[in-house]
Amino acid sequence: METTEQKKRIFSGIQPSGIITLGNYLGAVKNWVNLQDEYDCLYCIVDMHALTVRQDPAKLRQNTMSLAALYIACGLDPVKNIIYIQSHVPAHAELSWILNTFTYMGELNRMTQFKEKALKHADNINAGLFTYPVLMAADILLYQADLVPVGEDQRQHIEITRDIAVRFNNIYGDVFKIPTGFIPRAGARIMSLQEPDKKMSKSSEDANSYISMLDDPKVIVNKVKRAVTDSDCVVKYDPENKPGISNLMNIYSCFTDKTYEEIEKEFEGKGYGDFKLAVGECAADNISAIQTEYNKIIKDKAYLEELFRSGAERADRIARKTLSKVQKKVGFVMKQ
Repeated sequence: METTEQKKRIFSGIQPSGIITLGNYLGAVKNWVNLQDEYDCLYCIVDMHALTVRQDPAKLRQNTMSLAALYIACGLDPVKNIIYIQSHVPAHAELSWILNTFTYMGELNRMTQFKEKALKHADNINAGLFTYPVLMAADILLYQADLVPVGEDQRQHIEITRDIAVRFNNIYGDVFKIPTGFIPRAGARIMSLQEPDKKMSKSSEDANSYISMLDDPKVIVNKVKRAVTDSDCVVKYDPENKPGISNLMNIYSCFTDKTYEEIEKEFEGKGYGDFKLAVGECAADNISAIQTEYNKIIKDKAYLEELFRSGAERADRIARKTLSKVQKKVGFVMKQ
């Protein structure tokens, strides 16, 4: 009898704390599109995580809608993938609380991202910011995910997720699948255009440091033209000595699928002006096509509301199975 092999499951999510950047797109979403045929994928809009930093409620709702529209515009198929809002599936919060009791303070104290955000938001160092990795662990473990596509800066969160899952399994048996971080070769870490030693971030105060996926094409070209480089004028991939140029090469490589060697050859004998123009126009053309699709989707509120409803239903069915198993294992009296 012929059997079909079970697809591996992928879970990932992005915070709706602002319009996603080129870094989010190339580091995450573009890669997700390439994975949707090969894997069973859940892509979440993690609005609960966003609350660790103070949000304007109206803006958070607007950003959530925009992010969903961008997911689809970037090529994520809502039939092939489960696309949903985190707060629409209560199991995330329920499992997070249980996992808090299996997570040690010392582990959370070591989280680099907590230290960085605590410095940045010194007036709002809340408990949610501290326990953020536990909610992230719940997000992943609820769906028995095999792989979690993440940026390099999230590797630590995958490690603590694995540690929590192993600890729980050692006590209660084989409950959680132990997930693996999946970091693509190119685009895993797109850097700031103005400070190429730092990751591109939508929270930066300098708008020239990042490209928003809703930036006007002319603005995109100008931002790339203003990108910090060096005085060498040779297009060569060398992240240590030429971080600015290497970052632009990474962006160009993600859009064109050219290797760094091919890019070096293409711009041999040409200056940075020619190279920056090529990168800027390439980025602007690709993003412009996405924006055209986005503008159609964002106007269709009924379509987005149906997407959220069906996505949450599909996600909830999977999540409830895991949560029920966990609740039984820890000794809760189950609701009949």
